[in-house]
Amino acid sequence: MNGAARPPAGPGTPARPEILAPAGSMQALTAAVRCGADAVYLGGGGFNARRNAQNFDAASLREAAAFCHARGVKVHFTLNTLVRQDELPAALALAEEACAMGADALIVQDLGLARAVRAAAPDMPLHASTQLSCHTPAGVRELAALGFSRVVLAREMSREEIAACAGQGAELEVFVHGALCMCVSGQCLLSAMLGGRSGNRGLCAQPCRLPFAAGRSGSAGGERLPRPDEAALSLRDLSLREHVKELASLGVCSLKIEGRMKRPEYVAAATAAVAAARDGRPEEETRQLIEDLQSVFSRSGFTDGYYTGRRGKPMFGVRRKEDVTAAAPVLGRLGRLYEKEAPRVPVTLSLTMRRGEPLRLTAADREGHAVQAAGPTPEPALRRPLDAERAAAQLSKTGGTPFSAAVSCTVEEGLTAPAAVLNALRREALDSLLVLRAAPVPVPFDPARLPPDRPAGCAHPPLPSCPSHPPQPTRPALAARFADRRQVPADPEADALIFPLHTGEEALRFWSARLPVGVELPRGLFGREEQAAALCRQAAAAGARFALCGNIGALELAREAGLAPAAGFGMNLFNAGSLQVMAQRGVRAAVLSQELTFRQMDFAARSPIPVGILAYGRQPLMLMRCCPCRAGPGCAGCGGRGALTDRKGVRFPVACEGAPGADGCAELLNSAPLYLADRLEELPALDFLLLHFTDETPEQAAAVLRAYRDGGKPPAAFTRGLYRRGVE
Repeated sequence: MNGAARPPAGPGTPARPEILAPAGSMQALTAAVRCGADAVYLGGGGFNARRNAQNFDAASLREAAAFCHARGVKVHFTLNTLVRQDELPAALALAEEACAMGADALIVQDLGLARAVRAAAPDMPLHASTQLSCHTPAGVRELAALGFSRVVLAREMSREEIAACAGQGAELEVFVHGALCMCVSGQCLLSAMLGGRSGNRGLCAQPCRLPFAAGRSGSAGGERLPRPDEAALSLRDLSLREHVKELASLGVCSLKIEGRMKRPEYVAAATAAVAAARDGRPEEETRQLIEDLQSVFSRSGFTDGYYTGRRGKPMFGVRRKEDVTAAAPVLGRLGRLYEKEAPRVPVTLSLTMRRGEPLRLTAADREGHAVQAAGPTPEPALRRPLDAERAAAQLSKTGGTPFSAAVSCTVEEGLTAPAAVLNALRREALDSLLVLRAAPVPVPFDPARLPPDRPAGCAHPPLPSCPSHPPQPTRPALAARFADRRQVPADPEADALIFPLHTGEEALRFWSARLPVGVELPRGLFGREEQAAALCRQAAAAGARFALCGNIGALELAREAGLAPAAGFGMNLFNAGSLQVMAQRGVRAAVLSQELTFRQMDFAARSPIPVGILAYGRQPLMLMRCCPCRAGPGCAGCGGRGALTDRKGVRFPVACEGAPGADGCAELLNSAPLYLADRLEELPALDFLLLHFTDETPEQAAAVLRAYRDGGKPPAAFTRGLYRRGVE
């Protein structure tokens, strides 16, 4: 919003939700605005989730903001990547630039960056990126408490789950069209592990679109090479066009379209199609547009499977040759959608025509802007005098401008003025009004308000000690996480044990009498918040002390159950500020991101809470709500031991959460375990190491624990992860 004061950000659902369109270039931005977008989102510099898009430099950002604001369109600026400690000054400089140009909101993923922006620019609305993986009411409440006025929900949510998140202290934004990642946004390491290009850093190489075959782990089906058209990790594009009216009734205030990497014709078609659905245009008027939208880009068609709860095989699709060839014939037709300005800004034109006075035309908009243009003195009419009706008809010809005019005229009788004079007055007034509307309204940004990385006097709380295996002063504590209680050795040489949340009370009581015990909340809590809260209370009553939380929405559940929250790797903690945020929210320990190198972890020395890393195990590469094995061989053929095989014959296990076929998520695991036991002396100063056991036997787990205490040779197949090579 430009010119007038900004409306207060916060909860509340307009009757007519905004359409938020992607703008990867100035041409795409123009297409979005002229086809009905109420807001656009765009990026500049290197801190946005589409770094390979054309994006905008400083000059073009100002031009884009002026173009949008002049036409009543909001600008949401993307700073939605993880930011290393050494990159924070550059990211904050970009945030300051966005404030100076009068951006209407910042879309942020990194909690440390959000903390700094909120301190330096408290009047700038912050929108929580979908990269924060928020999908529960508790998650929305947590982000609202951190200062986010809007939350972009995860794409994998059903209508019921979206509805449950309304009224929790922040506005809701939902993706309604565009590409669907197989993985929950913010929880993918596949591109980073396979090629060093991080999706969390805006450089995803999309290896998931390559051929993968689904089968049973250890079987011939789990190891065969995939067919060229077999893509077990490739979903069709999302389309909720038919549900936008319902989304508004659920409490959604913004309908978001994905596609900053796509061409302007796609942006035009998608924006126009969503606008037509929201505004209730008849189907016969939009049939051609919908066909063109599918032609310009789709992967074997579209899906609404997450929203409707129909997850499974029909959701999968690839970009076929016929999909590509279908685009060419419609590009010209779609290009015509944004050839001309759309009259989207209502104005009032008031003409005063009096004898002996210059003509005066006032143009005013609804935001309080007003300009005046003066013309020559009218002359007495020799034949036909100009009346108010004819003057209004001439002045209302605003074609070619973004204005639609309501005209009122005060005209004395017996006078006249040429049509060319009235046209000139109208052009001058509307041009001046456009310039006035385009002028930036900067948001104050004060670097002096930036918070320190570690407040003075911040104590570093100790880790829980283990009576039988007290940690040595020079050695990090060992926290052993097990996928199943039956994997635990008889005498585990660990300082703490972590079990799945659904572990029975008897097992928790048995082990909590011997060692500090925690439970792991699933990273995917879709629709199961109440169940998880009850299990947290049950675990606390059985002796569990802490909860490993892999999602922002799990923190509240742990706190309310009396469990000390520990932030897992799914929280993507990347800098000192993010650790400060965790400490402020009651977190007692934190696992750093797996995408940091050891050298980039220097900030951990200033942490107000104990920090560690995932130091062993098959690293989870994807969190998936639509299991590729369930859609492939099926749960009966998988038995909870699924696997995917890539075109090189590399096998990636798929781990079910809970019982096979249950309505939980699945995780794609790395093909080889992470192993650092023979490099312990190279680790940075850490408080603990998290050993992530997935399919190991008790004997194998015992051997790994001994190796991490005493040092040991790596297995035949292993990886060092990203701790040395890092990511782009």
